[in-house]
Amino acid sequence: MAAGRSAATKIDWTRITTSLGLKGSTASSLQAFKKRNDDARRKLAALHQQAQTVDFAKYRSTLTNGAVVDEIEQHFKTFKTVTYDVGRQLKAIEAFEGQAVKSAEETKGRVDHEVEALTKTLENIETARPFDELTIDEVAAAEPEIDKRTEKLVSKGRWHVPGYKEKFGDLSLL
Repeated sequence: MAAGRSAATKIDWTRITTSLGLKGSTASSLQAFKKRNDDARRKLAALHQQAQTVDFAKYRSTLTNGAVVDEIEQHFKTFKTVTYDVGRQLKAIEAFEGQAVKSAEETKGRVDHEVEALTKTLENIETARPFDELTIDEVAAAEPEIDKRTEKLVSKGRWHVPGYKEKFGDLSLL
């Protein structure tokens, strides 16, 4: 147990968060775990500082029923501490850690993919020609749906795009 205690005190929580680049729910879960760990360690230290002896003679002199004190003293002397197998909890923590790392890696992958896509989009925007220099063929090649919709409207005998005048005004006066 002393090895576990010394290992727990050597954890650098801020380094874990920054080196793994944890953000969002993973970072908040880690902070909540750190807080619980610190609280438990503080309570354990306070318990170690408390007196661990019971003065049964004082209780015998204070209480009128000494048999109760004798019975409690007998139970106290025969009491043995129970050790718990914390292997199951450690496995659960390791599973949580594995899941958290996997989640963090998936998030990192999604973010990297999104950053890459946004970088390409930004590059396209920066290198694009101004809109007034584009030809109709270039616009149709970039967005084939525009060409299909135009063909559909012309085939139905409609020469005006619905909502165009409301949005952009009537340019026939120019």
